Amino acid sequence: MADKDYYELLGVDKDADAKTIKRAFLKKARALHPDVNKAPDAEERFKEVNEAYAVLSDERKRANYDRYGTPDGPGGFGSDYVDMSDIFGGGFGINDIFDSFFGGGGRAAGGRPARTRGRDMGITLHISLKEAAAGCTKTISYERLAPCDDCNGTGSAAGGEEKTCGRCHGTGRVVEVQRTIFGQMQTETTCPDCQGSGKVVDHPCETCNGQGRTPSHETVEIKVPAGIQSGQSVKVDGKGEAGVRGDRAGDLIATIDVEADERFERQGNTLYCSVDIDALEAMVGTTREIDGILDGERIKIEIPRGCQFGQQITVPRHGMPKLGSPVRGDLVVVVRVTVPDDLSAVHEEMLRRIVAERTGDNAPATADGPHAKKPRRPRKTRKAK
Repeated sequence: MADKDYYELLGVDKDADAKTIKRAFLKKARALHPDVNKAPDAEERFKEVNEAYAVLSDERKRANYDRYGTPDGPGGFGSDYVDMSDIFGGGFGINDIFDSFFGGGGRAAGGRPARTRGRDMGITLHISLKEAAAGCTKTISYERLAPCDDCNGTGSAAGGEEKTCGRCHGTGRVVEVQRTIFGQMQTETTCPDCQGSGKVVDHPCETCNGQGRTPSHETVEIKVPAGIQSGQSVKVDGKGEAGVRGDRAGDLIATIDVEADERFERQGNTLYCSVDIDALEAMVGTTREIDGILDGERIKIEIPRGCQFGQQITVPRHGMPKLGSPVRGDLVVVVRVTVPDDLSAVHEEMLRRIVAERTGDNAPATADGPHAKKPRRPRKTRKAK
């Protein structure tokens, strides 16, 4: 798309406002949607106008596109911005949103009116362990069926009103009679006039065709609380699929996935990390200062003398925050003892003396060094007279 003009694709001026861009997109999308347009290139052209709208309806992407010629700009958006234009990873994307839009109020079974309440929408939001510890706010860019701007979600044009469908009398279903060789057969189907809702608008809004909702590219802020764990979710009320003609909207539900961290391992609210010391430090004890999970946090670790490999040192209240509480779990530091291989000759000799004193051998045999034992010379034998 780098060689194509998004404004030209939608047929709008570069200074067009958000409503003008949206109206232009809906007009072209209706004409090009594969369910309506059977031309061989309709699907490809539909994808192009959808991509153009996804850029021009997003303030950040549009500003980057106007300035740099690309929606990503020179350095991206940062970790606080998440683009989920294909919000369901192909499982429920813009095509499905348009399918719901063209399908009107949906379909119902058993003679009941079709569902007019908006459905919940779900996403998986990936965050780092540091973001889970401190809490964060993510700006999500996504697509949904949103209330129509032109009719304020009512589905009616000026002077119009909602009435009971005269064809199905509010049931949302109609009975059709067919003559066959076996006689007359009755079949019950969704009412084509009200699309199963049981209600019709006498003067429907031209933009949304009386639904009160249209496909829309939007952004929303999701506030992730500190201490959240993978599998838990955050709900944003009313930001799912909009209802038909002002009925209640669904919610946007973000399921959290906390990514693995290079330094810390999480078990509940307890954090585990490792620290390396050499064998000499393990013998006499030492101190280490490490970065905590929170920004700017420095933690002093007191390592006792005689520390063993794998020994755990617990630092209270420096782990993960408990969800909805100022209390924090513990930090468990696992000590890893290594043998130094860069000792100088002087230090090595000092250690040999210590070893000799501990073993009771004041002159240990060594390969070299001032205390190395020298081989005895053979005694001279006297010649017989």
